[in-house]
Amino acid sequence: MKLKKAIVLTLALALALGCFAGCGQKQDSAAPDSPTAPATDAAPAGDVVKIGIFEPASGDNGAGGKQEALGAKYANSVQPTVEIGGKTYNVELVQVDNGSDNAKGVTAASELVNAGCSVVLGSYGSGVSIAGGEVFGQAGVPAIGITCTNPQVTEGNTHYFRICFLDPFQGTVLATYAADMGAQTAYVLTKQGDDYSTGLGYYFSEAFKEKGGKVVEANFPDGTADFSSYVTNAKNEGADVIFSPTSTEAAALIIDQVAAQGGGMPMLAGDTWDNSIILNAAKGKDVSILVTTFFDEGDTSETAQDFVKGFKEWVKADANRLAENNNSDVIIANSAMAYDAYFVALEALKAAGSTDPKAVNEALWKVDYTGVTGPITFNEIGDANRDAAYVKEVNTEDGSWNFVAVQGV
Repeated sequence: MKLKKAIVLTLALALALGCFAGCGQKQDSAAPDSPTAPATDAAPAGDVVKIGIFEPASGDNGAGGKQEALGAKYANSVQPTVEIGGKTYNVELVQVDNGSDNAKGVTAASELVNAGCSVVLGSYGSGVSIAGGEVFGQAGVPAIGITCTNPQVTEGNTHYFRICFLDPFQGTVLATYAADMGAQTAYVLTKQGDDYSTGLGYYFSEAFKEKGGKVVEANFPDGTADFSSYVTNAKNEGADVIFSPTSTEAAALIIDQVAAQGGGMPMLAGDTWDNSIILNAAKGKDVSILVTTFFDEGDTSETAQDFVKGFKEWVKADANRLAENNNSDVIIANSAMAYDAYFVALEALKAAGSTDPKAVNEALWKVDYTGVTGPITFNEIGDANRDAAYVKEVNTEDGSWNFVAVQGV
């Protein structure tokens, strides 16, 4: 593991150093038609500030990454300009695909540095955020994590921030909810080598054991397509709940297998399961699924409902956007969080009075912004000050979410 990490860090440093020459320039170092140039949203002529979108559009987390990116793109359509130092700048989004892969994340992060981004948003997936964070740190470019919940994203650095709650909190909320349900044995199923999955599984397990519960742990390798033996083992162990913080692709397969074996055990999961893929997989099946997440489109506040109405209309107005939202107008929390992250970035740019990444980095520490997901401020290590999570349950009859509660620890 140490050798692997060293290789990744070496690659990150080499790529980042190679990109420094283009970091402070307005022009992209790669021509727009170059196959290696990052995809950009067209911006009007004039002064331009670039915000990077560091998200997966492929791989295990591709579906969630696309939906997270949609939130930032919608925010850009709502406010495409920002006042910086007395001048109006057009905001250009520069998007790269990190492939849900740590090694690809290093390359993708370097592309954003090379493009001259003043600040970066993302990524969906903690592992790739940690990998890309090495590059952003070396280049002095700040990043705002949207839903990357593993503590290691912001640990030991001053350039990575995040607007979401963390896995120790989320895991404890879920463990508390499981205990309150009367569960005594939990089957914790995680993916090998996935920082988010193993991290959240660990925090849930520790909290559940502290509450007197028994934990049966299992993990599956990358590429697993058949979860029948895992579900069988959970039943044989007498599990009262299955806790499985996984990608949506694996989640759909797990749901199918639980249904095929007679349902019975409630399934609990974290924010990655807050997705229309889960709703489609569970619809019409005899299963019970509860998740913790950052936002509920049923929020009745005026700010939230204005966002919900506008986002739905914007998504449905374009076939490509609708496809990226899994051909649904259901709003997942990731999209709402990305919407807020975009405006947090604008607040930092305004406060900095400059497009210089270092000035933006300094300004981020003092940002105080209230968005559709609530108030956002940062603590001493760049994590959001959040103390509550939404709990939602799948309505298997019509494939929608039912709000359950807002819960702390």
